[in-house]
Amino acid sequence: MLRKLVIFAFLSIFCAAFLASCHGSKEINETSVPTNFDASKSYEITFWAKNENNATQRGVYDAAIERFEQIYPNISVTIKHYTSYDDIYNDVITNIQTSTTPNVCITYPDHIATYITGEDVVVPLDELIANERYGFGGSEVKFDSPKYSDMVSEFMDECYIGDELYALPFMRSTEACYINKTYVEALGYTLPSVLTWDFVFEVSNAALAKNPDGTYAVNNQKVMIPFIYKSTDNMMIQMLRQKGAGYSNDSGKIEMFNDTTRQLLKMVAENTATGAFSTFKISSYPGNYLNKGQCIFAVDSTAGATWMGSDAPLIDVPESALREFETVVMPIPQFDEKNPVMISQGPSLCIFNKEDSGEVMASWLFVQYLLSNDTQIAYAQTEGYVPVTTKAQQSSEYQEYLSRSGEDNELYYNVKIDAAKMLLDNVENTFTTAVFNGSTSLRNAAGEMIEKVAKSIRRKEKVDDRYITRLFADVRSLYRLDQVEASASKTKLGPLPPLSIALLCALAVIWVGIASYVLIPKILKTKNKKTPTDIDIR
Repeated sequence: MLRKLVIFAFLSIFCAAFLASCHGSKEINETSVPTNFDASKSYEITFWAKNENNATQRGVYDAAIERFEQIYPNISVTIKHYTSYDDIYNDVITNIQTSTTPNVCITYPDHIATYITGEDVVVPLDELIANERYGFGGSEVKFDSPKYSDMVSEFMDECYIGDELYALPFMRSTEACYINKTYVEALGYTLPSVLTWDFVFEVSNAALAKNPDGTYAVNNQKVMIPFIYKSTDNMMIQMLRQKGAGYSNDSGKIEMFNDTTRQLLKMVAENTATGAFSTFKISSYPGNYLNKGQCIFAVDSTAGATWMGSDAPLIDVPESALREFETVVMPIPQFDEKNPVMISQGPSLCIFNKEDSGEVMASWLFVQYLLSNDTQIAYAQTEGYVPVTTKAQQSSEYQEYLSRSGEDNELYYNVKIDAAKMLLDNVENTFTTAVFNGSTSLRNAAGEMIEKVAKSIRRKEKVDDRYITRLFADVRSLYRLDQVEASASKTKLGPLPPLSIALLCALAVIWVGIASYVLIPKILKTKNKKTPTDIDIR
């Protein structure tokens, strides 16, 4: 009985301690956020950045680093260039395992949601922002950093994961429809004030009319793909949002496999079957077809505006294949003309945790500099991005840049500036999707359904309700969405409340007392029974 009592007491203590540790372990990041900065110490930080082999963008990064190092001579920044966000993501995941992540990187919040499943990997930013000396607009910051109120709230929303801010927007874009207005009018149509899906598909099907020799009447060429969409994941997500149908909720519950999705896929199938619609994965870059006069509606990011139009500075098409036409930039097609909806996207910045808190603070100062007017305005001029602060957007320098649209086909390329203006005019109409561990898989699944339907139609397969039901099941399995949903819905318990800790400690003390009360008399009784011989031998 005594042995059982002692064992039970120690098991109780062990279980109490175990439960306390398990409760706290669910907290994703318990990073110690630095509050001070030692300017006498030297720091070397790394920055992983993404650009499309754009020499102008590289120049903006290099100039920003040079100016920052002049302001903070004790901080050295080494940049590594990438041409793909996916490559950055894969390298970060690999380097997390070896604790060799960069200090700062360009990324997407969807990716950060995966990063933070590791312990103390990404630095939460709320306390850094609020630091009176080194936070936004801090008294010790040696340059004109933005204030929190300068950040565009719609752009900030995407950077929260749960209630914690893990990133800051660097640049923002949306999707635009780049339109060959010349061909639209040649077909007898006038562009409406708000582009609709019905209008786009009607004009696209009209553009399929052919001459007696088999060429298309609108362009007198053998090739015409009237409507090409670059990012089909965005296409599905935005159509669902426009319809008020489910995609996912903030807790990671997947709502995408619904009747509205079913109808949208049938719409895709119908217009793929006529030849009116295709995708980037099937046909390649929509801008190339647009510039060759082989596409009328090309949906791509506003960040890709310098590739769009017959006078684009970054044209990827031989000059002999180009066709002259008037390019118009409009928001993506809508279902409800009175309530336009479009996605907010673009790169964000995150900071990785390091053992040296001074290194983290150096990284934070660099991130703030990337949000200063000097960097924001310079980078926004390279593509159809817009700055993420109202301070930069409203500056006289940026407003002058916008006013000089069309002065040349380089810095002031009109299509690029039109794309930026379109987003600025529609910031309140933008939205973001919920970010959670696995939200990237859900996004990929959304686009995969459109791609599979389009490919099946091209293979002359029948796309009906039975097909779509099977497609839902296949995509859910392919992207392991059941696991994503289960992982995202797990409760984050957080640190154990102080009262609970006190109760567990009291329980431990009680059981130790009970054990002592039982054991001590037993020990003393045994000692008193020892013989002199026993004592001598010992």
